[in-house]
Amino acid sequence: MVTPPAQPQVNIFSDSQQQTHFAEICNALYERELITLAHQPISNISLLQRKLGGLRHHVKRAAYHFIHHTGPLSVDVHNASWQAKQSATCMGRRHDKDKTHQWFVQYARSGLPVVIYVKNINGEHLELDSIDRIDTDTQQLHSNKFGWFAMNGNNDIDRVSSNIRDHAALGKYVLLRPSNAIFSAACCGHTWNHKGRSHPRTLTLRELLLSGSINWKNFR
Repeated sequence: MVTPPAQPQVNIFSDSQQQTHFAEICNALYERELITLAHQPISNISLLQRKLGGLRHHVKRAAYHFIHHTGPLSVDVHNASWQAKQSATCMGRRHDKDKTHQWFVQYARSGLPVVIYVKNINGEHLELDSIDRIDTDTQQLHSNKFGWFAMNGNNDIDRVSSNIRDHAALGKYVLLRPSNAIFSAACCGHTWNHKGRSHPRTLTLRELLLSGSINWKNFR
């Protein structure tokens, strides 16, 4: 029996720039997340094992969102980050309570990605979060990280998340009415200080996954 000649090894990334970008994004995310985990004070070994066990799945999901993005943002494949032009001032300052209330009364649902305006001693930024509970009796929404907000965007200091409560006196938190500009600034990590535009912050893996669930066609 004649053995066929060995075929040359094929580089799976050579025939697709998309696959190359996917690999670059995954590498950047792995490096970032492993550094983050290494600096977290995790004493529970089983918790660390669960985080590491789920890392592959979450990284691939985030990379998929980057590659298949159809919204207004550009992608930096080397740093695994979203890119868009930054406004001179933070649009979170222009908070219209009436329009915010009207929007959330009509469209609020569990799992919906939202944006929180954060102002503290370090400056201002917009942060991605998601709705995980709606209290129709009190007309309030609960976001996964920041806690309870009225439909008009004001946060309820008495029902705010415990990890935020200790810093509440040092900061301001407002639930914003979604828009393309609001989501773009949050996804890109835009920050501002007393001088104006500041260096963008790095989004957590959780925020990157939330950014992939935004339906950009719903916002203007």
